[in-house]
Amino acid sequence: MINQVTLVGRLTRDPELKKTTEGISVTHITLAVNRSFRNQNGEMEADFVPCTLWRRAAENTSQYCRKGTVVGITGRLQSRHYDNKEGKRVYVTEVVAETIRFLSAKPHSVVPEQKKEETTVGIS
Repeated sequence: MINQVTLVGRLTRDPELKKTTEGISVTHITLAVNRSFRNQNGEMEADFVPCTLWRRAAENTSQYCRKGTVVGITGRLQSRHYDNKEGKRVYVTEVVAETIRFLSAKPHSVVPEQKKEETTVGIS
């Protein structure tokens, strides 16, 4: 069986680094990936693909990337579900990144921050 995904797209928002209760770094990003064709109005459309990065990849992405940064991701497609606060089951399909490459030129205004505030999240 093969489960491999390769994407090149732009971040839709600034990455936010979080930590699991075990102290593992994680960040969730969304990539805007252009489709290879135009719609009936002649406009390009995009797909918005949720991606999860772990450990060092999450830390580096959070530190060096901002909204609009072009990145290349390889990973696997994963589906999961959880029950939200209202008790309703929510299904999520996402790319779990194995590698990420920063493809944008490094902007002069991006300077690594001294200490970002970290949030703890649980994983199931």
